[in-house]
Amino acid sequence: MVSSKHSKELRRLALSVLQPGFVGTEAPDWVLREIGDGLASVVLFSRNIVSLDQVARLTAQLRAENPELIIAIDEEAGDVTRIESATGSTRPGNFALGTVDDTELTESVAAGLGRQLRAIGVSLDYAPSADVNSNPDNPIIGVRSFGVDPKVVSRHTAAWIRGLQSAGVAACAKHFPGHGDVAVDSHHGLPTYGADRDEIAAQALPPFRAALDAGVRAVMSGHLLVPAYDRDLPATLSPRILGDLLRGELGFEGMTVTDAIEMGAVADLYGIDGATVKAVAAGADAVCVGGENAEEATVGLLAGALADAVASGDLTRERLEEAAGRVRAFADWSAGLVKADTVDAISNDIGFTAARRAIRLAGAARDALPLSAAPHVVEFVATTNLAIGKETPWGVAAPLSERLPGTTTVRVRHQELDSHPAAMSALKTCALEPAAGRPLVVVVRDASRHEWMARALADLIAARPDAIVVEMGLPSAAVPGAVQIFTHGATAASGVAAAEVLAGAR
Repeated sequence: MVSSKHSKELRRLALSVLQPGFVGTEAPDWVLREIGDGLASVVLFSRNIVSLDQVARLTAQLRAENPELIIAIDEEAGDVTRIESATGSTRPGNFALGTVDDTELTESVAAGLGRQLRAIGVSLDYAPSADVNSNPDNPIIGVRSFGVDPKVVSRHTAAWIRGLQSAGVAACAKHFPGHGDVAVDSHHGLPTYGADRDEIAAQALPPFRAALDAGVRAVMSGHLLVPAYDRDLPATLSPRILGDLLRGELGFEGMTVTDAIEMGAVADLYGIDGATVKAVAAGADAVCVGGENAEEATVGLLAGALADAVASGDLTRERLEEAAGRVRAFADWSAGLVKADTVDAISNDIGFTAARRAIRLAGAARDALPLSAAPHVVEFVATTNLAIGKETPWGVAAPLSERLPGTTTVRVRHQELDSHPAAMSALKTCALEPAAGRPLVVVVRDASRHEWMARALADLIAARPDAIVVEMGLPSAAVPGAVQIFTHGATAASGVAAAEVLAGAR
């Protein structure tokens, strides 16, 4: 029979390897209670954030329970933003930085983010994405990657890590061993990366090697099947990938964190509790529990599952203690750092500078720009993946209206363009007629990945060859005869940069 003291110690160990989120802009009583019982980490999302000052108060409230508490955030500072989810990021994302290809700029952008995060009490950032976006149809990575060339991704991954960690916030390279060459969103299903080991070594692993060389403090596993290493278990649950490859071959000694354990790729197969046990047994040190399931009952379920797994022999106590030890070592390092800035002392100007430098033009831009009058702006809206907040604004119309009063705008979704005849009628009503006698600006986001959007864009260009196209996702092939502006991301900073080009305000 297990003694109550032993059971309590085991639950404390189990709690220490969980990194749950929670709902609310103040710490719920259950979170504070679990911190007292051994919970060593929490993670913040946009649902916890109203303002930077409010987050600073929240993290102070949490750390009053444990000064060494790890407070993580999923802040990529691009299309995936939490601290600026209500307004859009004032920094461009990875693809824009990789396009500029100035590692000093990348390091500066990340250092500015790091100072801001440290000032509000964050110690771990689940970023950067070290994935090489080698599959243009990838539904989950895209502009979150620094690019399609492993060398470019490697040098900017390293620069981003150096910048962030120079400010005292740990970076977390993700999604190991590389999520860039898949065609399934792991929020919903299990992707497969079918390359052989030589191709993986040449394509996917170089950015992670660069991350380790840069001193990255954490690595996040990806929920994808990599048959070259393990035909049965996703990377997050695979001892061959987390142990033999990451620890053994690459020599990583820091803290490993899972991607959100409630994601369909693993939870649909094993349940959230089963996936948690398998992840820790495989070599994960911390388990991110990030979604709306992050509540008291879920944390209790997972802590209980880990403790029961030790009791049953499915998970050794030594492995759980090893994981808890790495979490504790990370917390010790993080707690020794001092805030360098107040929130008010941090400028985001470098983000706008970077966004401007990422702008690329195609077509007869010199003749067409700046605009001679206030335009009509048509923004095509695609469904984004779950990593991108639905509430996060994007586009060009709003910043352009500030610079060219009289600008009008409409947003069009694929539901409004179900059939081609109906689509032409809808485009005539919402786009062509309001733009009669004035400039037309068409804003798209990953048009090459959305057939309906590419078709609608072609129809508008055929009717209005003088229309100006702004692509805020991955650049696609040039539209014949059209003036195009490529922002390489849909952040607020990128929207401002495009509006400046259109209005001639640069």
